[in-house]
Amino acid sequence: MSDPRSPTIDQLRIFLAVVEEGSFAGAGRRLGRAVSAISYGIGNLEAQLGLTLFEREGTKRPVLTTEGEAILADVRVVASGIAALNARAKGLIEGLEAEVSLVVDVMLPAERLSGILRAFASEFPTVPLRLHIEAMGAVAALVLDGQAGLGIAGPVASEIDGLDRIEAGAVTLVPVAAPDHPLAQADRLKPGSARDHIQLVLTDRSPLTQGRDFAVQSPHTWRLADLGAKHALLREGIGWGNMPLGMIEPDLVSGSLVQLDMPEDTGGVYRFSAIHRSDATPGPATSWLLDRFVESGLDDRRADV
Repeated sequence: MSDPRSPTIDQLRIFLAVVEEGSFAGAGRRLGRAVSAISYGIGNLEAQLGLTLFEREGTKRPVLTTEGEAILADVRVVASGIAALNARAKGLIEGLEAEVSLVVDVMLPAERLSGILRAFASEFPTVPLRLHIEAMGAVAALVLDGQAGLGIAGPVASEIDGLDRIEAGAVTLVPVAAPDHPLAQADRLKPGSARDHIQLVLTDRSPLTQGRDFAVQSPHTWRLADLGAKHALLREGIGWGNMPLGMIEPDLVSGSLVQLDMPEDTGGVYRFSAIHRSDATPGPATSWLLDRFVESGLDDRRADV
């Protein structure tokens, strides 16, 4: 028995049309062809595969054979792949990026990021996206070296040359500790009392701001590269630190963290900027993302941004 030969895309389209329309005549109307051309195409497909795909005896309408049922799912996968390929090619012809690379500051609220990316997937289904989560100067570093076409960066980006910036909202930072931490148990904190305790600080993995400290009050620091790890250690009572209010509001409600009323007021507003290289014009999909981040930050102005 000879091996099956590869069918053509047109033969697969005819096969699916017959299945979905329920008749050769219906497939002909859908594809704008004569019934004889549909019948010929199915015959050729069966010859290519070496299989009988439709029952032809004792039935007025084409009924799939067992073999036809078996290959139907595979044909649909191929057809879907072809449709995706055509959509991708159309997007590239129209100027869409082959891929969008985005880097966001770890302080950006997760629900804001996920909402925008959900909309992006719907708006640009053929454009793959590469996402990086970084802290402080590392966001700008990835944009500057071309690893990311768009960044949502914190305040340090305003000090770095070679970037275009647009305001993109803010979050409020508050100093917190576990309820059994000495700072949380004190009736009234004295100026400088935070210096006697470990402060959990996000570290910067970028050489752009390496060695610099931001909002560090204590000489006793533990430095972490991950905001989630910092959150977990704060809940365990290992030191105190500043956290985005939205991220730890459930902890404040449940009592697993306590906001510290510090004389130094180490919290404040953490502002975001949408950034890209000054010498690189964002493509359509990247520009769409940039606009959504800027729009999503407009409501943050109610917090004295």
